Amino acid sequence: MALSFIPFAFPGAPGVRCAFQTRDWGVSEGPYGGGNIAYTVGDDPLRVSANRLDLAASLELAEIAELDQIHGDTLVFDPPPSPLERFVEPPAFPKGDGLATDKPGIGLIIKTADCQPVLVAHKEGRHIAAFHIGWRGNRLRFLQSGIAAFCGRYGLDARDLLAVRGPSLGPQRSEFVNYGKEWGPDFANWFNARDKTMNLWRLTRDQLLEAGLPDEGIFGLDLCTASMPDSFFSYRRDGICGRQANVIWIA
Repeated sequence: MALSFIPFAFPGAPGVRCAFQTRDWGVSEGPYGGGNIAYTVGDDPLRVSANRLDLAASLELAEIAELDQIHGDTLVFDPPPSPLERFVEPPAFPKGDGLATDKPGIGLIIKTADCQPVLVAHKEGRHIAAFHIGWRGNRLRFLQSGIAAFCGRYGLDARDLLAVRGPSLGPQRSEFVNYGKEWGPDFANWFNARDKTMNLWRLTRDQLLEAGLPDEGIFGLDLCTASMPDSFFSYRRDGICGRQANVIWIA
């Protein structure tokens, strides 16, 4: 079955393409059905490999790159291409939660099942980055530090960046019953004490603004992964589940 995804194009950024994968395709079964692209969740590696090959072929990507995501604040520049072949034993990936490159043709992949994928491009279309922002990434202010590193590496101005947040856990489903222990008073502006929920979408937007991006350059796909079981994997909803890919590349 061909890949199912939501395409996104940044206004005025020639040559940069984004795709947010949905789960309703692929050969995985059970809690990983159908298009799981992660080796680390218990799925059959041969099925995962088949899904990843279909992912790359459907997006016409000769190369993809990804990380062993660890809910930290490490940005990896020019990550090595991930092997695209069938595996019984999956390969190892560099550890980190952000990728950046100025090389055309390689798809930077963020794997999610509720966390926020934040894809970033310079307006001239020659530099891109991708961030895995779980709640720990928000708490670490990874967007602020990562965008500063991205701009420093390539000599960019954050005011010339564009960003899009992909499908992720919506405000009504982002419950934190241990808010005081997990977050603390610095994040009270985004916490609904009555419902014990965090508005992670608004928090990410505010952090992008703090990182220097202009308001008009920030976009969001307001699709809650936990609320759409036919379309997205969700760890909060299901526990054991697959991961969907969120991809940005320079064509």
